[in-house]
Amino acid sequence: QVQLVESGGGLVQPGGSLRLSCAASGKILSIYNLGWYRQAPGKQREVVAIIDTDIDTSPKYADFVKGRFTISTDNNGLTLYMQMNNLKPEDTAIYYCYMDAYTRARGRDEYWGQGTQVTVSS
Repeated sequence: QVQLVESGGGLVQPGGSLRLSCAASGKILSIYNLGWYRQAPGKQREVVAIIDTDIDTSPKYADFVKGRFTISTDNNGLTLYMQMNNLKPEDTAIYYCYMDAYTRARGRDEYWGQGTQVTVSS
């Protein structure tokens, strides 16, 4: 079973920064996609940034975070980070870590973290 555990959310003023982390554990044999989604109150969950290893390892960003957010992984790819700079009130949302991975027990499947709240407010 794959588990994703996020940390790093919180309350920050507009223009501030936060760094989210997502630690993956479990018997992961291969990772296809990993990244971050977010869901604001009353809105659908939307992709923020993603790495699709089927295509290449260059991160893809939603237009609304380009130039402000940066995702990265550690050397083994099991810890995902997102540095968020110049945060805006509209970035307020629950942020979810996502992984599309292969395990011997479940084959290829999708996994989500429990979410971490990011609130941008003065």
